[in-house]
This record gives sequence, C-alpha cells and structure tokens, in this order.
Amino acid sequence: MKKTALIFSLSLFATASFAQQQKLARLQYGGGGDWYSSRTALPNLALYCNLQIATRFQREEAVVQVGSSDLFQYPFAFLTGHGNVVFSESEAANLRLYLESGGFLHICDNYGLDAFVRREMKKVFPELEFRLVPFSHPVYKGPFSFSAGLPKVHEHDGKSPQGWGLFLGDRLVCFYDYQCDLGNGWEDAEVYNDPEAIRIKALQMGANLVAYALGQ
Repeated sequence: MKKTALIFSLSLFATASFAQQQKLARLQYGGGGDWYSSRTALPNLALYCNLQIATRFQREEAVVQVGSSDLFQYPFAFLTGHGNVVFSESEAANLRLYLESGGFLHICDNYGLDAFVRREMKKVFPELEFRLVPFSHPVYKGPFSFSAGLPKVHEHDGKSPQGWGLFLGDRLVCFYDYQCDLGNGWEDAEVYNDPEAIRIKALQMGANLVAYALGQ
C-alpha cells in the first residue's frame, strides 16, 4: 500500500470520527444477491447506539458501493443478504485498502451467504483465513458483556451462533456472524415478531461492534 494512500485514508477516518453527525454504511455489492435486505436494521442500530453508547449517528444509512472511494468516509460498514456476492478485482483492492486503513466490516449471514462471502473475502485477503473470534476478545466484552459469545437470533440450521473474524495482526478488521443473524434482530419489532429480549441482545452486540470499530 502506498504511503500517500494510507495518509489520505487515515485523514478521511479522522474527519469521520470527529464529525458531529455520521452514518452507518451498507455495502452494495454485485452478483445478484439482496444487499438491501434487513432494511430497518441500520437505522435502528444507529438509534440504539446514540441512546446507549453516546454516538451521534444519523438514522438514515449510507449506501456505498464496494469499489467506491466514499467507503473511506465511514468507519463501520455492513454487508448482508441471502445470495450471491461478487467483488471485482478493483473492488476487492478497495475493500482491502479500507480495512488496512482502519475501517471495519461486519458481515451478517441473512441465510445463504456463507459460501459466497468466504469466496469473495479470499479475493480481499488471499493470505488470511477466517478464525473463530474467542469469547475473551474485546468485541464480546463491552460496552455489553457476551461471555458466551453471540446471541441466537434466528434458527436457520439450528446450529450454534458463530462469530468469525479476519485479523490483521491483532486487529479484528472483519467480523462475520454466522447462524446468528444479528441484522434481523435489529429490524423493527413487527418484521419478525422476535421476543424483545432477543432484539435487545442483538442490538447490544451490534453496539459492541460499532464501539470496537470506532475505538480502533
């Protein structure tokens, strides 16, 4: 990575971090998958973070294409869906630079995403493998404690929820929730009629991810 690109990227993050109003970003990707699913998730997470961890997010999400330089304005990016995901070579390079420069990506498997995101993230970091994030990691410790890992929001295949991560050194740059569906837990209550306790747990874990992203 060129030094000038790194300095430019970091300056964008500095601007974003100190802005009085900021947005959570949704990644728009190619391949035909429904990148737009869980439509009420990010606005609700933004509101919850504002109330619980003193952020000042706008409730309206930002929609950003994977290969756009606009991505560098947002320290937290969210990718979800049920189907195919495809990154071009230039999009993979842009996403890599974003994550190397201090950005954070949360991937949420809305069911059916697993094989596609694992394949495409290999384009971004060919040298890295997803690893289970240990329950001792800071992302599970605060502001809300999840000593046993992710909450279970939706059943999918009936497996235990899993939090996978990509690490650059000690820094978690991508958190992937699998068999969990945090994004569905952030949706308006009437969308899935999940118990309120489950929705709160999902929002709390989302707040932990946001707090980690902002604190890097």
